[in-house]
Amino acid sequence: MVATITRDELKGKIERGDKFQLVETLPPTAYAHAHLPGAINMPPERVTELAPNLLPDRVAEIIVYCNDID
Repeated sequence: MVATITRDELKGKIERGDKFQLVETLPPTAYAHAHLPGAINMPPERVTELAPNLLPDRVAEIIVYCNDID
């Protein structure tokens, strides 16, 4: 199931210490500059390559975020 959560909902999950994997889909240079605590970097073009090793738990909650361009 794919759902969207708000920034406030994500903040709450982080503050409560909920168990989930946070994935940033920005380029590695953006990730190196700044990212949310605990996030791993997985650019879209490398998902097939990186996901099996970085996201081995197939039932884990995974939250993916990217740059919010308005």
